[in-house]
Amino acid sequence: MASANLTAARLRELFLYDPTTGVMTWRVARQRIRVGSVAGSASSSGYLLVVVDARQYRVHRLAWLYQTGSWPRFAIDHINGNRSDNRFENLRDVPLSVNSQNQRISHKDKKLGQSLGVGWHVLAGKWVARISVSGKEKHLGLFDTEDAAHEAYLKAKRILHPGCLI
Repeated sequence: MASANLTAARLRELFLYDPTTGVMTWRVARQRIRVGSVAGSASSSGYLLVVVDARQYRVHRLAWLYQTGSWPRFAIDHINGNRSDNRFENLRDVPLSVNSQNQRISHKDKKLGQSLGVGWHVLAGKWVARISVSGKEKHLGLFDTEDAAHEAYLKAKRILHPGCLI
């Protein structure tokens, strides 16, 4: 793994990490960076990124390395869904399939309703709830309101997605 080039020892030379706040600060001065300044800047995806030894890293992965001494085996999931909340208690090392089950926000590009798992069924003139399980879409029913469809989706999600924490 390419990220294994950075060791926990090197990371701890350069940064301080507070696991209760999730804030990583610089321990050393660098060009325009002062000792004690917060490390990382927000990317367009919402993750905090920092450059270490000419290589870019996501701060949540560095937090994992800092705390455990080893790189995560899988994806780091932000339990509460907030990609910039890097408190250690909010991070878990899980397979990508489990990480994706913790999705909380609808993908706007999928022509869904505003609620996760909900869309408008044009022919029926009702809201439809659907959930994906093992790569297959499961129809959960048609509903008069978007809220009712979303509730059906959440009920199914809590049963069918063990990685879900909502």
